[in-house]
Amino acid sequence: MNDELFIQRCFDLARLGLGSVSPNPLVGAVLVHEGKIIGEGFHQRWGEAHAEVNCVRAVSPENQYLIPYSTLFCNLEPCAHFGKTPPCTDLILEQKIPRVVVSNTDPNPLVAGKGLARLQKAGVEIKQGVLEEQGSWLNRSFFTWITENRPHVVLKWAQTADGFLGKKDARTAISGSTALRLVHRWRAECDAILVGSNTALLDDPRLDVRHYFGEKPLRIVLDTKGKIPPSHHFFDDSAETWVYGNSMKGKSFSNTKFISSGDRILIPNILEALKIADRAILLLEGGANLLNQFLESGDWDEIRVIQNKQRLDEGVPAPQLPANVIIKEQFQVEDDLVRIFTR
Repeated sequence: MNDELFIQRCFDLARLGLGSVSPNPLVGAVLVHEGKIIGEGFHQRWGEAHAEVNCVRAVSPENQYLIPYSTLFCNLEPCAHFGKTPPCTDLILEQKIPRVVVSNTDPNPLVAGKGLARLQKAGVEIKQGVLEEQGSWLNRSFFTWITENRPHVVLKWAQTADGFLGKKDARTAISGSTALRLVHRWRAECDAILVGSNTALLDDPRLDVRHYFGEKPLRIVLDTKGKIPPSHHFFDDSAETWVYGNSMKGKSFSNTKFISSGDRILIPNILEALKIADRAILLLEGGANLLNQFLESGDWDEIRVIQNKQRLDEGVPAPQLPANVIIKEQFQVEDDLVRIFTR
């Protein structure tokens, strides 16, 4: 049996949960009998059934007798504790599944090998570490959330071929329409988006997902000096919004929260507030000053750079990539080169 092929299928299924399961992990599962998939499923939404449960439920009535003779593939170790749902190890043992293959063990201290150990003790054959590096990359946000006890921070910017973010004091379109759709997909897959006051003032961004689909992420803006006028999109109350700054007199909001922070906003305070709010993925979209602050403090996990062929010759310089970054992904989107870096 080609274990890698079926684990790859688990990855494909797991990705269907992007934007819906955070702060839980992305998990897919397939049940295979003699090389044929008889059931598959994925974790569809935070707080709802896990991938293993959906996989078993997908087995047709005429194939259910094959379950005790099949192998369960799952990209992440089955849980062994009661959370919002019962332990998946209980289901595996109840269904008498004889073999389980996983990519990664779960770093959550409530699991952390306990699920596999329980299954193995009950006589289930266990194989782990299949395409482990790919599995870790898929669930990198969840692993940061658990092991670092904070959100996974993604820095994103678009730059010209000669290294500028745009013209000074003017809104400048850098990337193309297809890359814009990609950025909106990234937004749909994160829990919160952060920008500084200059970006909010010049670009007047909506920070929504209108060019993709999915739920609007939490919008966060730093505006301690009250630069942003009430007519800007940040104050349209169309999505949950945090404003680090003084409340706006004479205007009431239902989705907008003002956070008094003084003149200086500390990055750890923002990350702690997101942790308390169960927001596990933060996308930072600018501007240059804020991006550089995160780079200098080391409070980042991933950098996504979109580089267009156009040149400006002068303007706002793009941040410098830290030394020894690793390119994890690189691809072309029409005239834009997309590169994703990690440490």
